[in-house]
Amino acid sequence: MVTFYHFVRAALHRQMGANVPPLPLMRVRCAQGIRKKPGRTEYQRGILARADSGDWEVRVTGQQGSGVLRSMSEANCFIVLGHERDSVRAGDMVDVMLFDGLV
Repeated sequence: MVTFYHFVRAALHRQMGANVPPLPLMRVRCAQGIRKKPGRTEYQRGILARADSGDWEVRVTGQQGSGVLRSMSEANCFIVLGHERDSVRAGDMVDVMLFDGLV
């Protein structure tokens, strides 16, 4: 799914003659901790929603294995954890890539 959103989606739009901008990124608070080792960029499947405070927050959809389709079907965004980033603590700010047409 990450490959589709980064490469295939853009190629399909180009073939159709559409000039579609890249998917937007938002910086939001993470509602939970996420384990990650530095050294590669990860795209965790997430659910972006309004917290009780009215601010946006994101949480992971559960297990993130490539064969786990449930976590993708529940997601409305990717949590983008950069190459140099290590684990995220609850309350940390993270980048979120929205799925097309959601915001």
